[in-house]
Amino acid sequence: MLLRMYLRWCERNNYKYEVVEKQDGDEAGIKRCTVLINGLNAYGYLRTESGVHRLVRISPFDSNKRRHTSFASVEVTPEINEDINIEIKEEDIRVDVYRSSGAGGQGVNTTDSAVRITHIPTGIVVTCQNERSQLKNKETAMNILKSKLYNLEQEKLNEEKNNRLEGLSSINFGSQIRSYVMHPYSMVKDHRTEYETSDVNKVMDGYIDEFIEASLERGI
Repeated sequence: MLLRMYLRWCERNNYKYEVVEKQDGDEAGIKRCTVLINGLNAYGYLRTESGVHRLVRISPFDSNKRRHTSFASVEVTPEINEDINIEIKEEDIRVDVYRSSGAGGQGVNTTDSAVRITHIPTGIVVTCQNERSQLKNKETAMNILKSKLYNLEQEKLNEEKNNRLEGLSSINFGSQIRSYVMHPYSMVKDHRTEYETSDVNKVMDGYIDEFIEASLERGI
């Protein structure tokens, strides 16, 4: 639901996006997803979305129609400029290739084209499987890894941002930056700015500009 919300926001703002990697959940939903978004000030706007998001609703997967609470973590990192040199030592990474789990079809998924890169010193793992070419997937994964390493260094120099990333590791009650409540009432509330609206469906359809603007006004 969050993925759809952000992609709809991109479409409304004429931002180009590419789903680089997506792993379905064990039972439902999405376990992990990486999206590249290109557009004017895309990172400047979306960086305010970093954090834990909480959803409260009647689960469509529960035959007893009980209310469930779910949490999802969103991390937004900038795509670094080619002029910025991020050195990654060969001995610091492990590259694994495997068969992509994308849609079927002739000539698709017949080779081990998907690439997973693990940066050993930091434990950062990046996966790319959207291209048929293993070389292209590795190139994209390396670019994402460089962006994450650059962002990690920036976080170390900025205590406010560092605290926000620490919050990502704690996905539970009280850690969320925003709540999307669909039952027993309708409300979306940002707990950092106190901005809220009762039109949950509109927000889930990508209308999150008011939340972003409220965060920027607060310097978040």
